[in-house]
Amino acid sequence: MDTHRLQRFVDELWDAEIVPRLMDYIRIPNVSPLFDPDWAAHGHMDRAVDLLAGWAKAKLAALPGATLEVVRLEGRTPLIYIEVPGQGEETVLLYGHLDKQPEMSGWAEGLGPWTPVLEGDRLYGRGGADDGYALFGSLAALLALHDQGLAHARCVILIEACEESGSYDLPCYVDHLAARIGEPALVVCLDSGCGNYDQLWLTTSLRGLTGGELRVQILEEGVHSGDASGVVPSSFRILRQLLDRLEDAGSGEIRPRELHAAIPPQRVAQAEQAARILGSAVYDKFPFVAGARPVSEDLPSLVLNRTWRPQLEVTGADGLPLLGRAGNVLRPFTAVKLSLRLPPTLDGARAGSFVKRLLETDPPYGAKVEFRLEKDGSGWDAPPLEPWLERAVSEASEHFFGAPAAFMGEGGSIPFMGMLGERFPGAQFFITGVLGPHANAHGPNEFLHIPTGKKVSMVVAEVVARHALEAGGR
Repeated sequence: MDTHRLQRFVDELWDAEIVPRLMDYIRIPNVSPLFDPDWAAHGHMDRAVDLLAGWAKAKLAALPGATLEVVRLEGRTPLIYIEVPGQGEETVLLYGHLDKQPEMSGWAEGLGPWTPVLEGDRLYGRGGADDGYALFGSLAALLALHDQGLAHARCVILIEACEESGSYDLPCYVDHLAARIGEPALVVCLDSGCGNYDQLWLTTSLRGLTGGELRVQILEEGVHSGDASGVVPSSFRILRQLLDRLEDAGSGEIRPRELHAAIPPQRVAQAEQAARILGSAVYDKFPFVAGARPVSEDLPSLVLNRTWRPQLEVTGADGLPLLGRAGNVLRPFTAVKLSLRLPPTLDGARAGSFVKRLLETDPPYGAKVEFRLEKDGSGWDAPPLEPWLERAVSEASEHFFGAPAAFMGEGGSIPFMGMLGERFPGAQFFITGVLGPHANAHGPNEFLHIPTGKKVSMVVAEVVARHALEAGGR
């Protein structure tokens, strides 16, 4: 492999074609079905699929025998399925998604979720980094190999449109396409994060996720607070009591041991190494207000908090009037949306059922308490890297980043990884991404760091080429 030629090829492809297409993609408000139940009628998801599939079809002409199909199962989000023939009997599966999180407030002046803005190395807008670039990066890697006549295994690219909703459509597609997909020997996923933009980061684990809507009702209608307070318990206070069953309000620690899992020694060691590499960047990448501080000054503990320990966030509320419309009323109900991140090795379905029982059993004051479970996804802990893959990622990081590869778990979830891990226990996993400091996926001012996107494409090319050599020697 001529790494300089590969770098020139990828740089030129990104600058001339990929960045302009990503800007078009950012303009499409194709939020995930969980946030847009009428997504099919609105047509935004189809527009995004057409944009990505159209570019990919044009590029497949350079890959002999390659095919692309937009697969549509009744009542489900579409999926882009690409096959690129290769050498040998093994298959490499490359994965990404094209659905997006909703807008979120707080974008800086001149920026917006559906307004692509290119400032230096950063492309701002919703979905460019999470995860619109994945199809482009995957194909850029394969095109770069063909530019040099380098061998690779048969490659399958799957781009789903339901990941931000928990990938509930994806198992149906994997079953539907099982014979065509085959049994992957190597899985490449470009939907993860990076601790910095200075080196390649491999994701070693992903947390699971459960959550839903917790609703506490005490009255049939609101009443005068001066008349009722002290007689009728506040639905907000009852809600606080219920959350205390789940979380220690002082420390943020999740109380029930049923929601914790043992942390493997290797992951503790990797967290310590990541903390040494990142230093205060473990926490100062977040936009704290002046004077605020993280939950601890122990850096390895902070890394483990966001990768292996359960954590709770209230992500939405109902039953609370806007401040300007809040009268002296004892409100009939309070409802909140709960998001509970789970350890990678915990069973998500069991955790969700446990949380539901915990919150609904024996409600204070006999209030009407309902927890409507929406998510119960399990996490994922990567199998050990085979020696060839460990060498390949290490050398590729040195070639294109000029620094050693680093390893760290991620706090987010990619449901597909757990599914694949169960179905293909012999597969190797190469999980990485571009979501580094301040990239702020899911929040305001999300951006794609373009140099990292390019380098990830180059690394994927080298790893896929090394896999072909390894497979050929077996």
